[in-house]
Amino acid sequence: MEKQNLKKEYTNGEVTVVWQNAKCIHSGICFKGLPQVFDPRRRPWISILGADTQKIIDQVKRCPSGALSYYMNGKKNKDGTT
Repeated sequence: MEKQNLKKEYTNGEVTVVWQNAKCIHSGICFKGLPQVFDPRRRPWISILGADTQKIIDQVKRCPSGALSYYMNGKKNKDGTT
């Protein structure tokens, strides 16, 4: 059975973290590296105000599956998306 592809966004006003459940392999790297932000026992499981923007970005970049990504609010990516 294929996972439903949910996409959720969490923002602190400066950065927005995007989570796509269908890509998640549940490695736990996010939780182990920054538990004050990423905690699968909480709902919502991402508490975007739990750390500063740079720490969040650094941790999101460690996601091995690409289930977590981010964009800076108000800035466009190279492909023209925000």
